[in-house]
Amino acid sequence: TEMTIEYLGEAAKINTAPVTIAAIKGFLNPILLETVNFVNAPVIAKERGIEVKEMKSTDEGDYQSMIALRLKARGKESYFAGTLFSKKDPRIVYVDNFKVEIFPEGELLFVYNYDRPGVIGNIGTLLGKNQINIARMHFGRESQGGMAISVVSIDSHASPEILEQIKNLPNILSVRQISL
Repeated sequence: TEMTIEYLGEAAKINTAPVTIAAIKGFLNPILLETVNFVNAPVIAKERGIEVKEMKSTDEGDYQSMIALRLKARGKESYFAGTLFSKKDPRIVYVDNFKVEIFPEGELLFVYNYDRPGVIGNIGTLLGKNQINIARMHFGRESQGGMAISVVSIDSHASPEILEQIKNLPNILSVRQISL
């Protein structure tokens, strides 16, 4: 397993050690039974064979400052990147290959799907029938008709049964719920 934390633009100029440790802790906490804290997180990662890397570049790219997390494990790779708008308004701006603009708060459903008519409506209808209110929806796609992501911010936790119902909708590839 490999974890790379990328600091881009203004973020590359700060002391990144506390942020890197927080990323390690955030990665390990949900998957381990033992207590993970800011002191032991790097040691536990090393003991578990997780290679942690930092990459810094002062090139700004699309954003003045951006921090990204790239995870490689079991032949798969995940990528998340975030930035601050107006110095105090956080957003997730990349999920894998998809450019998005997600408010990182509450319950989020990450739905990977094909970009086809009706997908968004089907998700909304299913959630509504189950008395789950949608707070926000964010979308990203690779190309028209291709792979897409729908990130749905909901007001209450969705049960495993509801997640399975979403997964079984037409043109849905996968769904994952994350609580922030």
